[in-house]
Order: sequence, then structure tokens, then C-alpha cells
Amino acid sequence: MPRPKFEVITEEAPERAILVGIDRGNADWPLRESMAELERLANTAGAEVVHTMSQRLDAPNPRTFIGAGKAEELARYVHDLHADVVILDDELSPSQQSNLERIVGKPVKVIDRTALILDIFALHATSREGRLQVKLAQNQYLYPRLRGMWSHLAAHRMGGGVGSRFGEGESQLEVDRRLVRKRIGRIRRELANLESSRNTQRKHRASSGVFRVALAGYTNAGKSSLMNALTDSDVLAYDKLFATLDSTTRALELPGSSKVTLTDTVGFIQKLPHNLVEAFHSTLDEIREADLVLLVVDAASPQRAAQLKAVQDVLGQIGASGIPRIVVFNKIDLIEHDCIAELDHLRVLHPDAAFISAKTGSGIEDLLVRLESEVASRYTSMSVRIPYDQGRYVTIAHEQARVTHESYEADGIYLQLCLPANLAKQFRQFEMETQGLVAPEQTGDDA
Repeated sequence: MPRPKFEVITEEAPERAILVGIDRGNADWPLRESMAELERLANTAGAEVVHTMSQRLDAPNPRTFIGAGKAEELARYVHDLHADVVILDDELSPSQQSNLERIVGKPVKVIDRTALILDIFALHATSREGRLQVKLAQNQYLYPRLRGMWSHLAAHRMGGGVGSRFGEGESQLEVDRRLVRKRIGRIRRELANLESSRNTQRKHRASSGVFRVALAGYTNAGKSSLMNALTDSDVLAYDKLFATLDSTTRALELPGSSKVTLTDTVGFIQKLPHNLVEAFHSTLDEIREADLVLLVVDAASPQRAAQLKAVQDVLGQIGASGIPRIVVFNKIDLIEHDCIAELDHLRVLHPDAAFISAKTGSGIEDLLVRLESEVASRYTSMSVRIPYDQGRYVTIAHEQARVTHESYEADGIYLQLCLPANLAKQFRQFEMETQGLVAPEQTGDDA
């Protein structure tokens, strides 16, 4: 009887990574915290960190980022620890990357924080728009680095031979640059088409008068978990960096029956690559065009102050600093039992902030009441009489405003409305002079 055959399944070993940073005495982001975040990024990308090294410098070395001696030390660690990849905590210039790769030797890769974040984005992008945005950022990052990648082929010429001797031909570098430029142009055109559709949707939401709330915050602050808690939805929420790349919009009815839209957006991070901000501008437009921003902060993070500042900086960068906002400290369940004094201190520092736990539901009801108050402050009350031949406005009122009184009389439909200013313009033609709606049978004429 033949023996059964068993298939042996082996898991591919994770890449072994060495992390490198320089300490410039940044008070907002101490090197230790920045390197800890870099390790989380590396783990999210699937790498195993085998060593971390750093150097105190006032400014990066223009040739090798770290000092020449430190670079040689790095090469020894790479050899001894059998590292596959070296990850720098800041963005490298093309020449710095090329020089470090020569020092550590092939086939070891040298990448920077920007390339690592782009790699994570490529792993987590799910929608067509999200994947295109990542590809655009990747190609924009790649373009200036082609020279270093092809320097060894600089003398190689293409396009020579019969019929082409009137010109020198193109180098491989020139060919690749042209191809990357064409690729960037094609991706931008595809994104423009998708953005046009997205803009149409946004304009429809804006013209509808529905109050728009956007969730913004540092990556892993719990934005998706908060959306699920507020809207009872099922947006995927993971305890990992950049779990959400594609914006998601859900309807939310507040305690006072006001209706708003709530949009979850991509998380921010310190040293956010400029290419990513540019590539994801259509997604970030959801923040820029919101009526209110809920700025979500991980209350349990030791770097919450720096994370809050990093998010505020990006909001300024995308032109959203003037939008009203509520700072929402999430994950208070992680600190309220262990360090209640710390939580009390945080409440003193941020008296206007909301304090919640999306996980346990603590503070959610108070946040909903706060949202209702914010919406109410932007709405106006209006008494209108709509003729029967203009009944479509009654439909609009019920769909996009709050109807507090409705009566059908001989000369039309009487409504008392609570609605946003942009929607109120549509009803000005039907507005009654009196603020209080008084039905004809209530005037006292029969007395």
C-alpha cells in the first residue's frame, strides 16, 4: 500500500531589517519615539527588526546621511546579522541612497521612511482610486532616483545602428525617465476621471444641505472604530498603522433628528511624504470641504501631543486649518483605570475636547450631543408656505431639512423648518413674514 503524500508548506521568512536614525535634538519627536514608530512601520510591512542604530548629528551627512565611520559600522552589522534591508528614519536623497547601497553591498536594499510608508500603502490600498494614488506617489518618488539606479549603464546607448546614426540615441536612463513620466501622466489622467466623479458626489452632498463631518487624525488613533461606534457600521478597524486608506462615508442621525454625513479618511503621520499628500489630495478634499472636523487623538499614546501637532500641521498644509473642529481623545479606557490623574490633567489641558472610548462606548453619547449642538448652531429656523404646484420643495424639506411643523391648508402647505444656510436659499421665495408659524384656524378670527 503506497504511503500517503504530504505537502510540506513553508512560510517565507520575513526580511531582516536594520533601522538607522539621527538624533537632532527634536523636542517634539525624540529619537527614541521616532525609531519606535519606524519599527512599527517595518513590522507592518512584514519585516523583522534585528538591530537599531543611531548617531547624534546637527544635520544629515550630505553624502551618506550618517557619518562615514557610522556607515562602515552599519556595513559590518549588515554582514554579521545577515540583514536584507536597511531602513533610514528620514527621507534620503538619491545620492545618499546610492552611496549607502555601495557601502553595505548588494543585494542588501537601502530604503528610507518614505519608501517604507509607500510600501505599506501599496499593501493596504483596496479601491481602484487608492491603488492609483499609491502608484502615483511611488512613481514620483522613483523618478529622481533613476540616475542612481542606472548610473552603471550611463554609457550604454540604445537606438543606434542603421538609420539612427544621425543621433546618439537614448541612454537607458533617458528611456526609463521617459517611461516613468508617461506613467505618471497616465495615472494622473485616470485619477482626474475618478476625481471628477467624486467631485460630482461631493457637490451633490454640498447642495443637499446635509451637514458634513470628517474624521481626521494620526494613523491608528481609532478613526474607523469611532465611525463604527457612531454609525453602527462595519468599517474595517485594525490595530495597525494605515489600516484605512480609502475614504468611507456613512449617514448619521443625531439625537435631535439632525442628519449628517460622517467620512473616515486616511491617517496622518509625522514626516508625511509630500508625494503622498499630493497623490491623495482627492481623498483629503473630504476634509477640506467638511463643515466640521473631528480630530481624533490616541489619548493613551505617550506622543499624543506631538501627534496632535503633526495632524494640525497637515491640516494647514492641505488648506483645512480654518475648518471648525472638535478634538476627540479616544482610547481613554487604556488610561482611566491605570492613571486617572493623567486623564484629569489631559482634561484640564483641553477643556473643549471630547473624551471617549470607541471600544467601550464611554463618552459616545456626550459626543453625539456635542455634534447635535454644533449642527444646530449652523442651522436657521424658517416658516414657509409652499403652493401645491411646488410640491417638490416639500419633498426636499423632508429629505434634507428638519420639519418641526406641517399643515395642509387651502392656500398651500405650511412648514416650520430647521435647515442649513445653503439650503435655506432655496426656500426664501416661500418664507412667511412671521417667524412663528400660525395656521389659519389658530388666528382667532372666529372669536
